[in-house]
Amino acid sequence: MAKSTIQQIEARFDKDVERFSKLETGQQTTLDARFNLELITESIVRCHPNVGKVLDIGCGAGNFSVKLAQKVPQLNITLCDLSLPMLNRAKERVTAVTSGEVQTVKGDFRTADFGPEKYDVIIATAVLHHLRDDKDWETAFSKLYHLLNDQGSIWIFDLVHQTDQGLQRYIYEDLYGQYLTSLKDADYRDQVFAYIEQEDSPRSLMYQLNLMEKTGFKRVDILHKNLCFASFVGFRS
Repeated sequence: MAKSTIQQIEARFDKDVERFSKLETGQQTTLDARFNLELITESIVRCHPNVGKVLDIGCGAGNFSVKLAQKVPQLNITLCDLSLPMLNRAKERVTAVTSGEVQTVKGDFRTADFGPEKYDVIIATAVLHHLRDDKDWETAFSKLYHLLNDQGSIWIFDLVHQTDQGLQRYIYEDLYGQYLTSLKDADYRDQVFAYIEQEDSPRSLMYQLNLMEKTGFKRVDILHKNLCFASFVGFRS
Protein backbone atom coordinates (compact mmCIF):
# COMPACT_ATOMS: atom_id res chain seq x y z
CA MET A 1 0.00 0.00 0.00
CA ALA A 2 1.29 3.46 -0.93
CA LYS A 3 1.56 5.67 2.15
CA SER A 4 -0.14 9.05 2.42
CA THR A 5 1.79 11.98 1.00
CA ILE A 6 2.78 14.94 3.14
CA GLN A 7 0.04 16.95 1.40
CA GLN A 8 -2.59 14.35 2.31
CA ILE A 9 -1.45 14.28 5.94
CA GLU A 10 -1.52 18.08 6.04
CA ALA A 11 -5.06 18.16 4.65
CA ARG A 12 -6.30 15.70 7.28
CA PHE A 13 -4.91 17.71 10.15
CA ASP A 14 -6.18 20.99 8.68
CA LYS A 15 -9.69 19.68 9.33
CA ASP A 16 -9.07 18.44 12.87
CA VAL A 17 -7.88 21.46 14.85
CA GLU A 18 -10.71 21.53 17.37
CA ARG A 19 -10.30 17.88 18.32
CA PHE A 20 -6.55 18.19 18.79
CA SER A 21 -6.95 21.32 20.90
CA LYS A 22 -8.35 19.13 23.68
CA LEU A 23 -6.49 16.25 25.28
CA GLU A 24 -9.73 14.42 25.95
CA THR A 25 -10.45 14.08 22.24
CA GLY A 26 -7.24 14.71 20.29
CA GLN A 27 -5.22 12.12 22.15
CA GLN A 28 -7.88 9.55 22.98
CA THR A 29 -6.25 6.93 20.73
CA THR A 30 -2.85 7.62 22.33
CA LEU A 31 -2.18 5.55 25.43
CA ASP A 32 -1.22 7.53 28.56
CA ALA A 33 -1.39 10.89 26.76
CA ARG A 34 -2.06 12.92 29.92
CA PHE A 35 0.57 11.04 31.90
CA ASN A 36 3.22 11.60 29.23
CA LEU A 37 2.32 15.26 28.87
CA GLU A 38 3.19 15.81 32.52
CA LEU A 39 6.08 13.32 32.52
CA ILE A 40 7.88 14.91 29.59
CA THR A 41 7.34 18.56 30.48
CA GLU A 42 8.28 18.08 34.14
CA SER A 43 11.34 16.04 33.12
CA ILE A 44 12.43 18.85 30.79
CA VAL A 45 12.20 21.37 33.61
CA ARG A 46 14.16 19.16 35.98
CA CYS A 47 16.89 18.35 33.45
CA HIS A 48 17.04 21.91 32.09
CA PRO A 49 16.16 24.28 34.95
CA ASN A 50 17.35 27.21 32.84
CA VAL A 51 15.66 26.14 29.61
CA GLY A 52 15.22 29.11 27.33
CA LYS A 53 14.73 28.03 23.72
CA VAL A 54 12.46 25.19 22.66
CA LEU A 55 11.55 23.77 19.25
CA ASP A 56 8.29 21.83 19.05
CA ILE A 57 8.13 19.89 15.77
CA GLY A 58 4.79 18.56 14.60
CA CYS A 59 3.37 20.70 17.38
CA GLY A 60 -0.26 20.21 16.38
CA ALA A 61 -2.48 22.43 18.50
CA GLY A 62 0.39 22.95 20.96
CA ASN A 63 -0.48 20.82 23.98
CA PHE A 64 3.10 20.07 25.02
CA SER A 65 4.33 23.63 24.49
CA VAL A 66 1.35 25.00 26.43
CA LYS A 67 2.07 22.66 29.34
CA LEU A 68 5.79 23.46 29.33
CA ALA A 69 5.17 27.21 29.10
CA GLN A 70 2.89 26.98 32.12
CA LYS A 71 5.90 25.67 34.05
CA VAL A 72 8.42 28.11 32.50
CA PRO A 73 6.52 31.36 31.84
CA GLN A 74 9.37 33.16 30.02
CA LEU A 75 10.02 30.38 27.55
CA ASN A 76 10.94 31.18 23.93
CA ILE A 77 9.23 28.63 21.69
CA THR A 78 9.43 27.87 17.98
CA LEU A 79 6.40 25.93 16.74
CA CYS A 80 6.63 23.85 13.55
CA ASP A 81 3.78 22.01 11.85
CA LEU A 82 2.53 21.03 8.40
CA SER A 83 -0.93 22.39 9.09
CA LEU A 84 -1.39 26.16 9.13
CA PRO A 85 -4.69 25.99 11.09
CA MET A 86 -2.95 23.81 13.71
CA LEU A 87 0.00 26.18 13.82
CA ASN A 88 -2.23 29.23 14.27
CA ARG A 89 -4.12 27.57 17.11
CA ALA A 90 -0.88 26.47 18.78
CA LYS A 91 0.53 30.00 18.60
CA GLU A 92 -2.66 31.44 20.06
CA ARG A 93 -2.64 28.99 22.95
CA VAL A 94 1.09 29.23 23.71
CA THR A 95 1.19 33.03 23.48
CA ALA A 96 -1.51 33.15 26.15
CA VAL A 97 0.72 31.40 28.72
CA THR A 98 4.23 32.71 28.04
CA SER A 99 5.84 36.13 28.12
CA GLY A 100 8.62 34.81 25.89
CA GLU A 101 8.82 34.95 22.11
CA VAL A 102 6.68 32.55 20.10
CA GLN A 103 7.72 31.92 16.50
CA THR A 104 6.11 29.67 13.90
CA VAL A 105 7.57 27.68 11.01
CA LYS A 106 5.01 26.23 8.62
CA GLY A 107 6.13 23.06 6.90
CA ASP A 108 7.86 19.70 7.20
CA PHE A 109 10.59 19.84 9.83
CA ARG A 110 12.84 17.76 7.58
CA THR A 111 13.02 20.52 4.97
CA ALA A 112 12.16 23.59 7.06
CA ASP A 113 14.79 26.30 7.44
CA PHE A 114 15.34 27.14 11.10
CA GLY A 115 18.31 29.37 10.33
CA PRO A 116 21.34 29.34 12.63
CA GLU A 117 19.20 28.86 15.74
CA LYS A 118 20.25 26.25 18.31
CA TYR A 119 17.76 24.95 20.86
CA ASP A 120 18.00 23.78 24.45
CA VAL A 121 15.16 21.33 23.90
CA ILE A 122 13.34 19.76 20.98
CA ILE A 123 9.90 18.23 21.55
CA ALA A 124 8.77 15.61 19.02
CA THR A 125 5.44 14.06 19.94
CA ALA A 126 3.40 11.92 17.54
CA VAL A 127 5.40 13.11 14.54
CA LEU A 128 8.32 10.77 13.84
CA HIS A 129 6.04 7.87 12.92
CA HIS A 130 5.48 9.72 9.62
CA LEU A 131 9.10 9.09 8.60
CA ARG A 132 9.56 6.42 5.95
CA ASP A 133 12.71 4.44 5.04
CA ASP A 134 16.01 4.10 6.91
CA LYS A 135 17.59 7.00 5.04
CA ASP A 136 14.68 9.25 5.98
CA TRP A 137 14.98 8.28 9.65
CA GLU A 138 18.74 8.78 9.67
CA THR A 139 18.58 12.16 7.92
CA ALA A 140 15.82 13.38 10.23
CA PHE A 141 17.62 12.37 13.42
CA SER A 142 20.83 13.98 12.16
CA LYS A 143 19.05 17.26 11.49
CA LEU A 144 17.42 17.26 14.91
CA TYR A 145 20.77 16.51 16.57
CA HIS A 146 22.41 19.47 14.86
CA LEU A 147 19.55 21.81 15.81
CA LEU A 148 20.40 21.31 19.49
CA ASN A 149 23.04 23.21 21.40
CA ASP A 150 25.84 21.22 23.02
CA GLN A 151 23.86 20.62 26.22
CA GLY A 152 20.55 20.13 24.44
CA SER A 153 18.14 17.22 24.43
CA ILE A 154 15.27 15.79 22.38
CA TRP A 155 12.09 14.43 23.96
CA ILE A 156 10.02 11.97 21.96
CA PHE A 157 6.60 10.42 22.55
CA ASP A 158 5.26 8.26 19.75
CA LEU A 159 3.77 5.10 18.36
CA VAL A 160 6.33 2.28 18.20
CA HIS A 161 6.49 -1.25 16.83
CA GLN A 162 7.91 -4.42 18.36
CA THR A 163 10.87 -6.06 16.64
CA ASP A 164 9.31 -9.53 17.07
CA GLN A 165 6.29 -10.03 14.81
CA GLY A 166 4.53 -12.32 17.28
CA LEU A 167 4.81 -9.69 19.99
CA GLN A 168 3.73 -7.03 17.50
CA ARG A 169 0.53 -8.91 16.71
CA TYR A 170 -0.21 -9.51 20.39
CA ILE A 171 0.61 -6.02 21.68
CA TYR A 172 -0.70 -4.00 18.74
CA GLU A 173 -3.51 -5.97 17.16
CA ASP A 174 -4.84 -7.71 20.28
CA LEU A 175 -4.14 -5.50 23.31
CA TYR A 176 -4.14 -2.07 21.67
CA GLY A 177 -7.03 -3.24 19.51
CA GLN A 178 -9.01 -4.08 22.64
CA TYR A 179 -8.29 -0.60 23.99
CA LEU A 180 -9.54 1.06 20.81
CA THR A 181 -12.66 -1.10 20.80
CA SER A 182 -13.35 -0.06 24.40
CA LEU A 183 -13.34 3.60 23.34
CA LYS A 184 -16.26 2.99 20.97
CA ASP A 185 -16.59 -0.26 19.01
CA ALA A 186 -14.83 -2.63 16.61
CA ASP A 187 -15.58 -0.39 13.63
CA TYR A 188 -13.77 2.47 15.35
CA ARG A 189 -10.80 0.18 16.03
CA ASP A 190 -10.67 -0.77 12.38
CA GLN A 191 -10.84 2.88 11.29
CA VAL A 192 -7.88 3.79 13.52
CA PHE A 193 -5.86 0.80 12.31
CA ALA A 194 -6.68 1.77 8.71
CA TYR A 195 -5.39 5.32 8.96
CA ILE A 196 -2.29 4.17 10.85
CA GLU A 197 -1.61 1.73 8.00
CA GLN A 198 -2.23 4.47 5.44
CA GLU A 199 -0.25 7.27 7.07
CA ASP A 200 2.35 5.91 9.45
CA SER A 201 5.65 4.01 9.36
CA PRO A 202 6.60 3.56 13.03
CA ARG A 203 9.86 1.89 14.02
CA SER A 204 10.70 -0.01 17.17
CA LEU A 205 11.84 1.73 20.32
CA MET A 206 15.18 -0.08 20.11
CA TYR A 207 15.67 1.03 16.50
CA GLN A 208 15.20 4.65 17.50
CA LEU A 209 17.39 4.47 20.61
CA ASN A 210 20.18 2.82 18.62
CA LEU A 211 19.81 5.39 15.85
CA MET A 212 20.07 8.23 18.38
CA GLU A 213 23.35 6.82 19.66
CA LYS A 214 24.59 6.31 16.10
CA THR A 215 23.68 9.94 15.33
CA GLY A 216 25.82 11.19 18.21
CA PHE A 217 23.60 11.45 21.27
CA LYS A 218 25.79 10.62 24.25
CA ARG A 219 22.98 9.47 26.53
CA VAL A 220 19.56 8.00 25.76
CA ASP A 221 16.91 6.97 28.24
CA ILE A 222 13.43 5.47 28.27
CA LEU A 223 10.83 7.43 30.19
CA HIS A 224 7.75 5.25 29.75
CA LYS A 225 6.33 2.50 27.55
CA ASN A 226 2.81 1.15 27.47
CA LEU A 227 2.11 -1.40 24.73
CA CYS A 228 2.73 0.39 21.41
CA PHE A 229 3.46 3.90 22.74
CA ALA A 230 6.74 5.04 24.26
CA SER A 231 8.37 8.21 25.51
CA PHE A 232 12.15 8.59 25.55
CA VAL A 233 14.94 11.16 25.52
CA GLY A 234 18.35 11.76 23.98
CA PHE A 235 21.01 14.10 25.37
CA ARG A 236 23.75 15.57 23.18
CA SER A 237 26.25 15.47 26.04
